[in-house]
Amino acid sequence: MKIFTCKDRLEDIMTCIYDAWSEALRIGHDQIQLKKEPVFQQTIFDEYIHIDQDLSKAEKVIRSIRRDISDEAYLNIYLATLSAEEDALQAIYNFLRVGFKTGESVLQQYANPYVMRILELRRKVSNESHHFREFARFERLNSGNVYVSHLETKSDVIMLVGRHFADRMPSEHWMIIDDNRKTACVHSKDGENYLRYLTDEEFQTLRKTEDYEDEYTDMWKTFFHAIAIDERKNYVCQRNLFPLWKRKHAVEFKK
Repeated sequence: MKIFTCKDRLEDIMTCIYDAWSEALRIGHDQIQLKKEPVFQQTIFDEYIHIDQDLSKAEKVIRSIRRDISDEAYLNIYLATLSAEEDALQAIYNFLRVGFKTGESVLQQYANPYVMRILELRRKVSNESHHFREFARFERLNSGNVYVSHLETKSDVIMLVGRHFADRMPSEHWMIIDDNRKTACVHSKDGENYLRYLTDEEFQTLRKTEDYEDEYTDMWKTFFHAIAIDERKNYVCQRNLFPLWKRKHAVEFKK
């Protein structure tokens, strides 16, 4: 078995699919597997092949998906690339094997496990993005009108969350930081969002922003606790709606 691996980025993933598919035409799809890095435990008798991104190959894969299957299929695949599930890359590859044979109607094949797995990954990523649009909390830096939000997401959804706030806060300077991946969605006033990979020094500096507080932070904490009705407190229901792992950067839960 040949196992193709790559970094967890869209261009790397599409390049990995291109190279794996090329090899599969020679030895067969059943002899190919794909995994995102890092791979924590390698099997003894399999050959691991690391793939670096190649923009030309990545563009060819994307163009083929949109032309030979559909734009909707590409949207499903794109969201699946953001998933933190261990089998996400292999699921995309399996879906493409069906999609290139079937064409546009592939998304209606609900009895096919490869199709249903892609739809499930899309649903999970979309739901997590929706949740963090609600759970994101911005804090203003002392140095000026720049707002920073820290998130620790399972899936790589900060650009999806950023798209929401670009529509809600178009005339503000802000950034959303994914502490797990050390990446930031940066938005300049009246500008466009862009993704920034942070250095260790930049990340450590930006982590300190959560120590800043202003009058609005205090007002929000006061409001959150003032509207609570002791007789109706239900911590089990609260944890279901706002899980503990999503609260780390919510100011109202900080002591």
